[in-house]
Parts: sequence; C-alpha cells; structure tokens
Amino acid sequence: MTTESDLPATGRRVHWGPIGVAVAGVVTVALTAILVYPLTRPTRPTSADGLTPEQRRSAEMAGLPGAGSPTASRSASPSPSVSTSPGGSPSTAPRVVSRGGGKPAAGNTGVIAGTTLTVLTGDQTISADNTVVSNADIRGYVRITGRNVTIRNSVVRGGAARCPAAVIQVEGSAVIEDVEIAPANPNACLDGVWATATTLSRVNIHGTVDGVRAGTDVVVQDSWIHDLTYYRSGAPGGGETINDAVDTRGGRRITLRHNVLYPGADANAAYQVTQEAGASGDIRVERNWLDGGHCVLNFAHRGGGPTPMTGIAVVSNRFGRNSMFVCPILISTQTTLSTNSGNVWDDTGAAIPAPDKHD
Repeated sequence: MTTESDLPATGRRVHWGPIGVAVAGVVTVALTAILVYPLTRPTRPTSADGLTPEQRRSAEMAGLPGAGSPTASRSASPSPSVSTSPGGSPSTAPRVVSRGGGKPAAGNTGVIAGTTLTVLTGDQTISADNTVVSNADIRGYVRITGRNVTIRNSVVRGGAARCPAAVIQVEGSAVIEDVEIAPANPNACLDGVWATATTLSRVNIHGTVDGVRAGTDVVVQDSWIHDLTYYRSGAPGGGETINDAVDTRGGRRITLRHNVLYPGADANAAYQVTQEAGASGDIRVERNWLDGGHCVLNFAHRGGGPTPMTGIAVVSNRFGRNSMFVCPILISTQTTLSTNSGNVWDDTGAAIPAPDKHD
C-alpha cells in the first residue's frame, strides 16, 4: 500500500474545410477549456524547471493557443483513392467492422495491411458535415469542426512543432477508425487526439505525450495506445511531461472498452481522471489490458466537479505489474467507484488488490 508521501499530487500542463479552401488553425476557447487544464498524478520528486505545480498550471494556461496560432496550409485536392463526401451522405467506402478481434496490437489496429495510401500534404480542416476521408497519409495536423466526420484507414502524422497541439483535434463530432497516429515531429507539446463526441476504433497511437484527451461522449475501443514519449523538459509551461494513454479532465459518458493501454515505464497512468474542467462521471472501463504509470488507473476528484466523484465502473480488466508502485487503481479520498469487479492480474488471473486511496 502506498502512502501519501509516496504519491504526492502535482499539476501538469496540461484543421478539411470544404476541400481546397484555406482555413486558419484557430483553436476555439471552448475546446481549450475542455482540453487544456491541469492534472493530478504522482510525481517525480523535483522538476528541472524548479516551478511549483501551481506555477506550472498558470504558465500552461497562459500558453493556450488562440488567434495567434499558425495558419493552416492546404494541399491540392486529394486523388480518388481518398474518399470524401462533404455536406451530404457519407461515401460508399467500405467500413471495416471486424479485423479478427483478439488483443489489440499491430496486426488489428491502424491501417489495414495492403492499403495504398494517398499523400495529403499540409494541415487539414474538415468543416463539412458527413465528410468521409479514407486511405490517406496526412502529413499535417487535422482539425475537425464538422459533425459526423469520419477518418478511416489512414495515417495522420502532424506537422512542425506547436505548443500545445494534438495530431487530430475534434471540435465537432467524429468517427476515427483503423487510423494510426504516427507523429513526424514528436515533441513535448504533442498529444495524439483531443476529442469530444468521438468514437475511436482500432486506432494505433504511439510516440505522443498523451494518447487521447477524452472529453464528454467519447468511446475508445479495440485500440492500442502504447510507447508514449516522456520528456524531462519542454512541456507546456515548462518542465517534464506527464504521460497518460487516456486522460479525462472533465467529461461524462466516456467508455474505454477492449483496448491495450500501456503508456510506458515513465508515464503517469494508463487512464487519469480529474475534474479540472468540470464534472467527470458516467465512465466505464471494461475488458482492457492495462499497465504502466505510477498507478495504472488514477481517479482524482480534484477540480470543479461535485464530490464525491462517482459514476465510475471498472469491470473485467487485466492489469500488468509494470506500474511504479505496483498499484493497479488509485482513487482520491472523495472518489467512489460505483463498480469494481472482475479485475485481475494478467499473468496469474488472480484478483487485484483493493484500490489505494489518498489525495
């Protein structure tokens, strides 16, 4: 059992308009409020920048993107192998429903083997509702402002470093399936996906700081989030990065189902939940393989949401033993799991211990 002194709390730091039309990559204030805010986690003893958690939070918030953020570049219209259908019914590009199931890994997440991808160069803003983009190698950032947008069977790489940024940023609503997030320029400010109202299926995310920033109405399923990159300095606001496979800082109706979430040995958690941007709840974590971080799952009431923080179900997951404190679940003193059942060690099938509990 870890003690409060073992695991102190800390802060953290927290475009395909109509095709061929240039747009500016301005991040909206509303999304900023959801996606960039501080986090609670166990920490290394000191930060190289010498800042307190509170100072780092202030610096991070001061550095939020706004009107001064880079203007997006545009590529020529995509070739026919990229299927798009803006403003109307989705295209008839085939939707992959099953890739054999099993534990998510390289063979059943990301781009389907044998697919020919069309290169799209430059940042893309998708603003038309019902747009479908498939079979693309997108060498730039993607910002989704339209509703019911689909990105399918593609690689998205991001572009030159910005701080902070995500390779894919969803401000409308989206389905992201059979997609690999493979950053061309990994850096201490780059996450994989920032999203609300999004379903991610069979997604392979690696090499970023956080995998998914999950706001309200997000489903992550059958996906592989792994090998995130830890940096000792350079995070928004300065200092080290705090890596989570999935991270919620205020959101409801979030489901993580049948994923492999292993952010790496230097990470914070496979899934971290706080209430820094508002209430968190209606969260379900089921049938995943989970490992890494200081504690694998970390649920903390801290922030502007109600206490106790509840409405969290953790059901039938398999846990590895590679967390720093061999700590499968950590909850704060004002957090209550509504369901905690069927969770076992992956190597033996034996039940994991009761959650550690402290602030």
